[in-house]
Amino acid sequence: MAAAPRVALLAGATGLVGRELLALLLANSTYSAVHCIGRRASQVTHAKLTTQIVDFDNLSALPVCDDVFIALGTTIKVAGSQAAFKKVDLDAFLAIVTVTRSYYAIKNGAFNAQHLGVVSAMGADAQSSVFYNRTKGQMEEAVSQAGFASVSIARPSMLAGDRASLAQAPRLGEQIGLKAMQALSFLIPADYKAIDAAQVARALLYAVKSGKPGSTAYSSGQLRTM
Repeated sequence: MAAAPRVALLAGATGLVGRELLALLLANSTYSAVHCIGRRASQVTHAKLTTQIVDFDNLSALPVCDDVFIALGTTIKVAGSQAAFKKVDLDAFLAIVTVTRSYYAIKNGAFNAQHLGVVSAMGADAQSSVFYNRTKGQMEEAVSQAGFASVSIARPSMLAGDRASLAQAPRLGEQIGLKAMQALSFLIPADYKAIDAAQVARALLYAVKSGKPGSTAYSSGQLRTM
């Protein structure tokens, strides 16, 4: 008997990995509907896509879904401060998982969304002395304890992809790093090599659909081979 169609909720569809995830979800026959939430609308249109502009500081309700994907992210330079960075890379994640779990319990008498996939970063560690890594680690700990049956965490190294088409500001350090990695690829361990955003998206979708119980973090090397 064929499996019942699933509904996906995606936050961060206008980002590098989120854009790739959205394309994969819309093309995947497993999903009958895809709900995108974010601070700005995606320019993508599709028969099974619904887009909702939200304020993550005042998130109260979300569409019913089976699988939740969170690909939000910024940099301290773009955000303007550590506090502003934390609002995106930690607080918004917490708002989504909190509302997802509590809202379904109240409205439907049971938890519907069972599978969660999030994009984190290499080096995430809640005990790190580095603010960026510590924030990512705190996010991972929080979403892992939110009550989902399955949590898949992607920890990519440096991301490769077309940022210009997303109207994102150039990241000079990233551009230099990517070129250096390409030249020295044969010397760099798999977990430290740059990874294409599309590859991260494919691996995360595979992990979420697989539904491995508990919380599992995947390094760049693992994402590359999934």
